[in-house]
Amino acid sequence: MKSEATTLLQRARGVLPGGVCSSTRYNAALGGPMYVAQAEGARFTDVDGDTYIDMCCGHGAALLGHKHPALVKAVTAAAERGFCSAFDTADVVNLAGKLCDYLPCAERVRFTNSGSEATLHALRLCRAFTGRDKLIRFTGHFHGYHEHTYIGGHPPAEALAHASTYRESAGIPEAFTQFIVALPFNDLAAVEAALREHADEIAVVILEPFDFNSGGIPPQPGFLAGLRKLTRQHGVLLFFDEIQSSFKQGLGGAQAAFGVTPDICTIGKALGGGLPLSAICGHADIMDRFKPVGDVQHSGTFNAPLLNVLAGAAFCAEAESPEFYPHLEKIGARFYEGVDGIVRDLGLPIQVPRFGARFGLMLGLDDTPVDYRDALRHRRDLMLEFVRQTARRGVYFHDYGGAPCHHGFSVAHTVEDIDRVLEVLASAFAAIKDGFAQSARA
Repeated sequence: MKSEATTLLQRARGVLPGGVCSSTRYNAALGGPMYVAQAEGARFTDVDGDTYIDMCCGHGAALLGHKHPALVKAVTAAAERGFCSAFDTADVVNLAGKLCDYLPCAERVRFTNSGSEATLHALRLCRAFTGRDKLIRFTGHFHGYHEHTYIGGHPPAEALAHASTYRESAGIPEAFTQFIVALPFNDLAAVEAALREHADEIAVVILEPFDFNSGGIPPQPGFLAGLRKLTRQHGVLLFFDEIQSSFKQGLGGAQAAFGVTPDICTIGKALGGGLPLSAICGHADIMDRFKPVGDVQHSGTFNAPLLNVLAGAAFCAEAESPEFYPHLEKIGARFYEGVDGIVRDLGLPIQVPRFGARFGLMLGLDDTPVDYRDALRHRRDLMLEFVRQTARRGVYFHDYGGAPCHHGFSVAHTVEDIDRVLEVLASAFAAIKDGFAQSARA
């Protein structure tokens, strides 16, 4: 870290735990958080005046890039109208209607701010609708930081055999583990066995249809369709957590891309254009269990404030434009072809799973990952060095403690930006190449 950032971190540690407002903002590769002074388009500038091409993009939220004119206009309009927190507006109704048009499963919509809020309230709804308490989730997937799902997601290798009881944070009561059945992704036989064993106890099967939070693990052919068949057979709800996958490849999310319609989904990240906005979307008979028509509570002063809703409407208008997805596809094709070529030419065991504008980097794997057990073979040490190497060259990949996770680009990225990123990737991968060989000899 450089001078201004180091000074700021010292001050921050006196008023913020660890000097950050989010645990994962601490970048272990850089020795502290990336303190940003200004962001615009595909770039940001830190407090020391250094500018980077952004390959984090707000963890997927900044699909428009930074400081997009449509978002600036939306924020100005909200200010002029008085923000209107704690009120619904016509804009809320209009935006909900758009989501019902986009998403195959959406007949009703409720808005929240964060993805954690969305999954929290959606799971309560699923339990009320089915009258059951347990959920099936998959190791390697992430569904928010609350007690209902922060169990069994990312256990260490030694705890994998007992993933259903692995609490991912201190402060989660052991009693919550009784409601979790954690299974390996892409294993239909395991799901079928669990549904038979637990019969009338399972309310919902929840998953990321594309597992971004373990480096980007795609569903195997037939897996999602198989889940759809099994859940219908057992009267269990199918829940796609599309907080991350929504809008990355198209308006309909992963459910449209893979042709499997869940009963309920959550979307977010990109929806607010960079402002906090998520949504619960689902079939009418399920969603109408929410009060005031049903008996499930979902409320909050800051549900769908005008500022965030106008930002969401601005994002949707941009995403509907005829050039939006063709541009993402164009730069995506250039990036993926380029990175695949670099990996091939260097002969490195690196996997780059991808879904639209979001991708993973898994170091040390010769084959396409199938489930979380493959992600555990990822080389964290090399990932930390990779992030350092790219940052030195002016390209920012966020560090998740060396873990395999997700990265991406935005509609603000140009072909020239992508070409520069590929130059940096070639240099960074070459710089860590010997590390793979050392691992092979160890």
